[in-house]
This record gives sequence, C-alpha cells and structure tokens, in this order.
Amino acid sequence: MQTTQLPTDAALSGNVLFYSKPEPLSVEAHGKLGVNALDNPYAFVGQTNMVPLTVTEFAPAALNYPVVFLGDARAPVAIMGLNQNTNLFVEANGAYRADAYLPAFVRRYPFVFATQEDQGRMVLCIDREAPMVSEGGETALFADGKPTPFTENAMKFCTDFEQERRRTESFVKLLQEHNLLTVREFNYTPRNADGSAGQPQKVAEFYGVSEEKLNALSADTFKTLRDNGALGQIYAHLMSLQNWDRLIVAAMDRAQRELPAANA
Repeated sequence: MQTTQLPTDAALSGNVLFYSKPEPLSVEAHGKLGVNALDNPYAFVGQTNMVPLTVTEFAPAALNYPVVFLGDARAPVAIMGLNQNTNLFVEANGAYRADAYLPAFVRRYPFVFATQEDQGRMVLCIDREAPMVSEGGETALFADGKPTPFTENAMKFCTDFEQERRRTESFVKLLQEHNLLTVREFNYTPRNADGSAGQPQKVAEFYGVSEEKLNALSADTFKTLRDNGALGQIYAHLMSLQNWDRLIVAAMDRAQRELPAANA
C-alpha cells in the first residue's frame, strides 16, 4: 500500500474517485434522467481499497476499518483492502458487507459538488455514466422543469458533506499544529507450517497520531482537545488501527473462497 494523496472534489475534469463523467446538473441536459434502485449498487467501490472520511465518521468507521491519514494533505481515509484495487467489503456482484459502515463519500454517489472554476462557486454534478442513472429512470431528477424532492435531498446531502469536509480539514490542521501526526507502519508476521513465526512483512505505511506526542501535551492543550471534541476523534482513530489484523483475516478468507473458482 502506498501513501498516495487522494483526488479532491475541486474540478469537473472527472478525476474524483468513483466518478467517470461528472457533469453539472441541469434540467436542459438531464431533464429526462432518473435514478434506478439497484439491489447491489456498490460495484463502483470494489476497485479501490480506500475511501475518504469526514471527521464525524471516525467513530462508526473505526468499528470496521483502519482509519489513517494519507498524502501531503494528511487526508483521513478508511482502509478497506490490502491491495490497491481490492475492496474486501464489496463482493463481485456489487453487494456491500451488511455489517460494515458505509461512508458518506460512497452514499452521495452519483452526486457530487465541484468547483466551477470560471465562477468560483460550487455546483451540483452527477456522474452521467453511473450504472443507476438512465433516461426514464424510476426516480426522476426533474419534474415540470424543477428539481424533484429526490434531487433536493441530494443537494442537501452534498451540502452537508461539504460542510463536514471543511470541518475535517480544520481537524487535520489542528493535529498538524500540535505536531501529532507521524509516519507509522503496520507489519504482519505470518506463521510457518511448524507454527513458528515467519519473517515480518510491511503491509502499509501511513500517517497516524503519535500516542507519545499526545500524552506529552500540556494539561491545558489536552483539555482544549477534549472540550472541542477532537480528543474523541483521535481515540477513535487510534482504536481503529486494531482493524489491520481484521483486514488480514478478511483477505485470507476471500482468498480461500476464491480458490475453488480458480481451480475449476
């Protein structure tokens, strides 16, 4: 796994994670479109092993995934697989694991806010190539030339997401101001056939909160982090790192399930 910086929502060029052809939503271009309810709609998540998170998602996400920070922006993400193109929480048919938290970044799809560079404002976009979007789809985007309640709700969700994204940037900035983020690794030690410990293997390198630096903060700083809610999010991140071992188990389980198909 590489410590790469994830794409952002800052353009309409189609470089946003999951989005193949994002277009500014308009009644002129999309007045006949609708969204269909698919039984298993999450195949689009299956080709990535990480999904961005907002800070308020740390606690629920920590129940399933390692929550780590990546890239120059120290962007928080949920790690969902050990290989870049494998998501251990999505099946080949597009089903998402029922007991796993579904990040808001995924739930907003196929909608997204993007910056219209010539006017410097945010516009609601839709991925025209999303599998659930089609002409005459069961839930219309527009009716009588106006956005339907479905589209209005999508707008509100994306607006709320944008607010949470900005809060997340402030949270990361706070961690950096206190120099709490440091390079960390997850190493896996396999077992040999005789039960002895094998050679340790580095699985991932990422940024995480240093517990040593956290404990060295002054009492006043520690209290401030506690009172503004940052401390709870930090602890959620630290607890989530136990999920690296669960990813190893999930990867082994999937490999076992796929083995019969490979030998068929």
